[in-house]
Amino acid sequence: MIMARSTSRELRVAVALAAALLCEPACRAAADEVGAQVKPVLTEKLPNVPGKTISAVVVSYPPGGKSVKHHHAGSVFVYVLSGAIRSENSATGPAKVYKAGESFFEPPGSDHLISENASTVEAASLLAVFVADDGAQLTTFDK
Repeated sequence: MIMARSTSRELRVAVALAAALLCEPACRAAADEVGAQVKPVLTEKLPNVPGKTISAVVVSYPPGGKSVKHHHAGSVFVYVLSGAIRSENSATGPAKVYKAGESFFEPPGSDHLISENASTVEAASLLAVFVADDGAQLTTFDK
């Protein structure tokens, strides 16, 4: 499924991804309807870092899929599992394409300006690992 480039479509994607990061499995189904899939993998409080939690999610983008501008709670390490992801972060420089097996880091307080599948014909996926305050909303989409 190729993502339409309309503002309303992007808003639906943003809402679905946010819901998927924060909801039970039934809520994550909303992300599937717009072509993006977010699957929580792990959430554990860090016993050696009081007040912090480590969380991991797998984000899958269909061909041409993308997320709107957003930011994350805490620090984020990203590992590309398949395909190629184009990413631009306000703190780390211009947009770059990361291929399967490559990784990047998003520091706290930065904006994720571009996050998209670099291909219009192949799917792509990534593992995002967050270290954030206990109970923090992991992703906030800009309006």
